[in-house]
Amino acid sequence: MHRTVLVSFPLVLLVLAAKVQAQDPATPQTPAQAPSQAAAIEAAKVAWIDLEQVIMRSEEGKKELADLQQLIEKRTGELKALQQETQFLSDQLRVQGDKLKIEAREDLQSQIESKNLQLQRFQEDSQKEVDYRRSRITNVMAKKVIPVVEKIARAKGLSFVMYLNPTLAAYVDPSIIITDEVVAAYNAAYPPPAPKPPAEKKP
Repeated sequence: MHRTVLVSFPLVLLVLAAKVQAQDPATPQTPAQAPSQAAAIEAAKVAWIDLEQVIMRSEEGKKELADLQQLIEKRTGELKALQQETQFLSDQLRVQGDKLKIEAREDLQSQIESKNLQLQRFQEDSQKEVDYRRSRITNVMAKKVIPVVEKIARAKGLSFVMYLNPTLAAYVDPSIIITDEVVAAYNAAYPPPAPKPPAEKKP
């Protein structure tokens, strides 16, 4: 069981009226025609998907997450550089503080305060940027996966397709988890763009 990805979508992806017979909307059903509630419940078929795994294993998701990882590594490198600059100034003040003139010491202290403020803002801005990118990947792909799941559900005659949520389901029969099918269908529906040919070298 995988941990749940939080997205701004209801738990139930689809409620398919596959079992309802076509009828004239102007002609109400008589009680004799209407199926009993118990029979409808018994006939309902349910499946589950792990949205996190769909994102991680689909080709589009792999690319998006790889790009996100590159961003994280870039921001981490920039953060370390700022930390080193701040530490260098702090060490300089600690070692040379007593030997510096008042004006020079105050200037160094001001630089340290400025660097600390810059460091704090950089950390906050970087975290917001990473969180936004991660949330955007999840929400964009969650929207795109709905028609993919709907197509599979209609083909299988499913009534519900739900997100796996360990806090609500202690156990789900693996035979009704259709994550693999969704990943394959998603890749077919949204194939990754072909790699660009290498640029020709000018003579």
